[in-house]
Amino acid sequence: MTTNEHIMKTYAPLDITFEHGEGVYLWDTDKQQYLDALCGIAVCSLGHAHPAITKTICEQAAKLLHTSNLYQIDKQQHLADQLCEISGMSRVFFSNSGAEANEAAIKIARLYGHQQNIKNPSIIVMENSFHGRTMATLSATGSRKVQAGFEPLVQGFVRAPYNDIQSIKNIAENNNDVVAILVEPIQGESGVNVPDQDYLNQLREICDQQNWLLMLDEIQTGMGRTGQWFAFQHNNIQPDVMTLAKALGNGVPIGACLANEKASEIMHPGNHGSTFGGNPLACATASTVIDTIKSEDLISNAKKLGTYMLSGLTERLSPLDGVREIRGLGLMIGIELDNDQLNHDCSELVQLALEQQLLINVTAGNVIRLLPPLIINQQQADIIINTVSELVISSLQKAVA
Repeated sequence: MTTNEHIMKTYAPLDITFEHGEGVYLWDTDKQQYLDALCGIAVCSLGHAHPAITKTICEQAAKLLHTSNLYQIDKQQHLADQLCEISGMSRVFFSNSGAEANEAAIKIARLYGHQQNIKNPSIIVMENSFHGRTMATLSATGSRKVQAGFEPLVQGFVRAPYNDIQSIKNIAENNNDVVAILVEPIQGESGVNVPDQDYLNQLREICDQQNWLLMLDEIQTGMGRTGQWFAFQHNNIQPDVMTLAKALGNGVPIGACLANEKASEIMHPGNHGSTFGGNPLACATASTVIDTIKSEDLISNAKKLGTYMLSGLTERLSPLDGVREIRGLGLMIGIELDNDQLNHDCSELVQLALEQQLLINVTAGNVIRLLPPLIINQQQADIIINTVSELVISSLQKAVA
């Protein structure tokens, strides 16, 4: 296996290096072609080397990369206008990553609480959630694996089971320090957990009753992934705060924290900032991402092919004893397997898929996660359905042999 003694061991990468990509495909250094059904963990939703993105990056890099937020940045203003138009939000803070966007949301909630004379404002977060790896966001995350070894954690978070409205009501009755709820519309890292259809609506209602902020982490679900610009739009509600990253820049690092109405006026000069956040290159690229999603009608494609893939995988795999559930929304799909039936860790399916020249991911230990680019066509969707189905069936057959 290829190693590099000068890189910190924060990852255990597969022994493969990709040299270039085009559309939904990547090529490794041995010139082998792979269908990318992960797209950089929901990042490269327009695929690789999209001509519009390449053109924008080259043109902007030749003009201006950075000036700092001490000055007006027209590309930043234009992107903020676009994001507010497609989301219905009011204002945007730009950062460089999803974790930083969530840090901004957490600071907004705390400042909101202090402005209401709440000495120790708390945020309700969900079990099995994932919000990032900075100290505040890993503290908000509902995973001991992520938190272990980094104590003392940041205080001010109250935990509740995901998709359990009664638990939120119980907290409301017994905790006077809560100022906000931070929640993923669909939990990604913990296994593509899709809540009840009215879950977000009920959270919105509770937040209105309690004067709390509803803060949605749309870092993985946003930018068309679920068949709407943002997952909350399936519920016809509006959050107070929403965070974005991943697909916003199609690989160029950028994050965004959007605020609406009362939440949009909480931050003032000196409360928060970012040296690189909202730089001309990242913002120009993200603007082109939005324009391309619109011009190529990729949200409709995500909805149509997401339904197609979910149906195809369900038909092939749901009758099997070793398959617990197939779930998802749009092009965000999870296949939960029974490790006891397989007699091994499901993560080996990643390597087996790689040998079939398909890139997938296994998360939460037993969930195959599929996050193909929004540009995928039906033929490519069929390849994913057939390859994944055959891998699962083969693994189950070997387990019982």
